[in-house]
Amino acid sequence: MSTKSKIALVVIIITAIFWLGGINIRAMVGYYLLQVGTLDFKPVLHPYVERAVFSLVAQSSIVIDVAYICLWIAGLVYLRTAKLQLKENGWLMICAILFYLFTPVEIYTMILDFKMWHLEYLGSDDLVEFRKLFIHRLAALSGVPMIALLSYYTAIIVVVIQPLRRKSPDIESKS
Repeated sequence: MSTKSKIALVVIIITAIFWLGGINIRAMVGYYLLQVGTLDFKPVLHPYVERAVFSLVAQSSIVIDVAYICLWIAGLVYLRTAKLQLKENGWLMICAILFYLFTPVEIYTMILDFKMWHLEYLGSDDLVEFRKLFIHRLAALSGVPMIALLSYYTAIIVVVIQPLRRKSPDIESKS
């Protein structure tokens, strides 16, 4: 492997940890506001607590979105510089498809994340606006972001198992 591909692989690993970890933490923090199994807000939350949770969601969205962009770019660099042939390494093709297929979904949710950040730092303190944006973010695209998340975890499993990997002809002839 070339130095560029090694650096890209390290960036992929680090940013994937921040990105997927951030998604899970943001979900845990955000779902604190909701009643279990619904998109209804808990009625007994103090407005200051609710505002603090919205602030945490907005701040974590920045980290998550920057990590996704870095991961996306590092993935392209790795695919271009690694000497792995996609025909011989079907697992790499599967991972690339699972990751890059949901780029439009991620861009759309990034726009919603930016609106949340904008409301947090440049907008008003109106809880109604935060609530509308938060529910819109959760219900965005009828659950496609959740399907995307499941495909990302599937890609991790594919990287570990590496199915559809062809053995090189040199190894087969020596056996």
